[in-house]
Amino acid sequence: MDFDTRVGCYAWIERDGQVLLPHWREWAATGREHSGWTLPGGGMEAGEAPEECCLREVREETGLEVRLSRLLGVRNHWVAAEDRIHHADRGRPLQGLQVVYLAEVTGGTLTVEVDGSTDDVRWVPLEQLPGLRTVSLVDAAAGWASAHRIP
Repeated sequence: MDFDTRVGCYAWIERDGQVLLPHWREWAATGREHSGWTLPGGGMEAGEAPEECCLREVREETGLEVRLSRLLGVRNHWVAAEDRIHHADRGRPLQGLQVVYLAEVTGGTLTVEVDGSTDDVRWVPLEQLPGLRTVSLVDAAAGWASAHRIP
């Protein structure tokens, strides 16, 4: 089977019972909006290590510097060719590998990304996650994080 592959690296950043989530918004070529709260992160660039990708993407989307403490999980998912957002990508299914790290803030100032795929970023109380419109990666990462949380 002929398909595209995209590796993305993301951070689960939790403090004081809250998780840091950017709001992702993208318009498909059909004019349909795709949006939801997501983890800070994004696609790996050629020659980039996964950890470098995660640090760069967190900085771009949030303005924050973080330290990666451990690998939290890896998620594999498929997007059918007809479900791809951009018309130019349709005709080929996509395999997405999403690498999620546990991270903590070490510096920077929380800021919203300019001219990117996100239009907001905020600390969200963990108990509010079930009521938010999130991308499926957030649910997976929340499960991984809760398994590692010390009561």
